Amino acid sequence: MVQGTKSIKLTGYRPGGLGKTVELHGRYYGAEWGFDIGFESDVAAEMAGFLTRFDADRDGLWLAWLDDEMVGSITIDGEGADNRAHLRWFIADPEITGRGIGAQLMDAAMSFCRNRGYSGVWLTTFAGLDAARKLYDRHGFIETGTFENTDWDRPITMQTLECPLSP
Repeated sequence: MVQGTKSIKLTGYRPGGLGKTVELHGRYYGAEWGFDIGFESDVAAEMAGFLTRFDADRDGLWLAWLDDEMVGSITIDGEGADNRAHLRWFIADPEITGRGIGAQLMDAAMSFCRNRGYSGVWLTTFAGLDAARKLYDRHGFIETGTFENTDWDRPITMQTLECPLSP
C-alpha cells in the first residue's frame, strides 16, 4: 500500500514500468470486474508490442510516482494513419484515489497530443468506469459508439470516445 504525503511526479518510461502497469491493471480489473489471466495477458502483450515500436516523435508514455512507487500510467499511441492519437493503458492505483493522479496523467497526455499537432484523440473504455469517464468528459471526449466485448470472462459494454483537437 502506498503511503506518504509527497507529491506525485510524472516521468517517462523507467525499468519495471511495463510490469507495474500490467500489475495495476490486473489487480484493479481482477478485483472490480472479476477478470482473470486473459485480460492481464492482453494488457501485457499489447503494451509490450507498443513499447517495442515506441517512437518518441509520435508516441508518449507517462508514469506517475509517489516516492519510489509507481502509482499510475497513461500512453499515447500515435501510429494511426489519420493523424489521430490513441489513448491507452490509463490507470491510477485505486488505493490512493483523490490525489489527482488521473488528472495529472490526462493533462500530460492531452498536452502532448496538442503539441504534436494531432487532429484528435480516441480511446475505448468500459461502461461503468465513472471516475475515468469524468476525466474524459472534462477533456472534451464524446461517446461515438458502443459494442460488446466477449474476449474476457463475461460480456462487457465497451465505449468508443473521441476528442477533436483544434489546430
